[in-house]
Amino acid sequence: MLPCARCAGSRGVRVSDFQIDAGNTAWMLAASALVLFMTPGLAFFYGGLTRSKNVVGTIMHSFITIGVVGVLWVVVGYSLAFGPDQGLGLIGNLDHFGLRGVGVDSGAGGVPDLLFMAFQMMFAIITPALITGAFAERARFGPFLLFIALWSLIVYAPIAHWVFGVNGWLNTFSGEGVPADIGINGLDFAGGLAIHVNAGVAALAAVFVFKKRRGYGVEPMEPHDITMVVLGAAMLWFGWFGFNAGSAVGASGQAVYAFVNTNVAAAMAALTWTLISWKVSGKPSVVGAASGAVAGLVAVTPASGYVEPMEALAIGFGAGLFCYFAVRLRQYLHFDDSLDVVAVHGVGGLWGALGTGLFATAVVGAPEFREGLIHGEWRLLWDQIVGIGAVSAYSFIVTFIILKVLDMTMGVRVNEEDEEVGLDVTQHGERAYQSDEAGIAIPVGIIEPEPAAEQEPEIGRSES
Repeated sequence: MLPCARCAGSRGVRVSDFQIDAGNTAWMLAASALVLFMTPGLAFFYGGLTRSKNVVGTIMHSFITIGVVGVLWVVVGYSLAFGPDQGLGLIGNLDHFGLRGVGVDSGAGGVPDLLFMAFQMMFAIITPALITGAFAERARFGPFLLFIALWSLIVYAPIAHWVFGVNGWLNTFSGEGVPADIGINGLDFAGGLAIHVNAGVAALAAVFVFKKRRGYGVEPMEPHDITMVVLGAAMLWFGWFGFNAGSAVGASGQAVYAFVNTNVAAAMAALTWTLISWKVSGKPSVVGAASGAVAGLVAVTPASGYVEPMEALAIGFGAGLFCYFAVRLRQYLHFDDSLDVVAVHGVGGLWGALGTGLFATAVVGAPEFREGLIHGEWRLLWDQIVGIGAVSAYSFIVTFIILKVLDMTMGVRVNEEDEEVGLDVTQHGERAYQSDEAGIAIPVGIIEPEPAAEQEPEIGRSES
């Protein structure tokens, strides 16, 4: 991602001089829509991985995040992340509160500021949605909404400023009057650190607060709909072309590299995970293939606009390998990260950030003083490691504090009875699937036992 020219105070573009570039703007409109499409894709991917009694609740977590963050971002989130730096590269100010001064008569690369804001809004939406897979099947909906709002403003917005904002302390690109070699000069083209490491580490903190599901390790907790998992993975794969190639902020050669690298890494990771699972278990897993593709997409995200396709292939191979064994380690440790957010997004994002430090090249788009280790420069790899440590520490500590406070004041987890019945009925009063068999209609939101005097069977009350 090239946010350096986007932040207020650094554009140097007068209203009278600004001309919208039709090609760049058309591409960024399409890319923004593609990135938004990823969130319902994530909802299907996560929903298919859960048990049938929790699929509505799981899908709702992703879908309602669009509403919560979509509002917060235009009111205050964008200003905190991309407003003028307040010093030390830590946070933006409130100059753009309510999108004040963000319109279509200024921008960079011929792309209006308002469109860049919209593109970034889609990133801000999907990042907290990723975390929800860690506590699927056991979260109360009310505290969940408050968590998403707080996390977006207190965790995501500052880290986005560090990584993407002009003069952010982890950002290579600097604004006017600030030398390019100040601070930690990391590279994160489309969000390996700000999105995937951030969400993966936050998911780790969430698991510690929510603890294990009732019956975990004893009862079967298999995916209820693998077709939904594959559909969701395919939607994510499709949307990810906007996620990565759109981060070039224009229809450029760098966008082409990011587009190609996205597909190359996902394909390699899907193949790698499938072959390893086939070797280990004796069967090629369909869920494994879908998870591998997502792992590859995650890993190539920070590198997509800085590496060549053969290097993206290596990143995809590493993603399939490392993320598969991270899942196996989670199983061995009996760590109840419901949908393997830590293993896929946390480990995948970490490997992608390191891979950027290994393979980034000026031939594709990296600054000449920021090439990777295999091109003779070691400083970028070190800065990537520092960036991983900083983002991980901040995200884990603050996420844990937010959830712990909510748990102590409101309670973030449903009670055992509600968890047994399932979140679909107890939290939302709805079921994902209804039987066609004749039965007694159950009013929405009401599940009660039959009166003691009546011994009739409970028709139509299956554990869906």
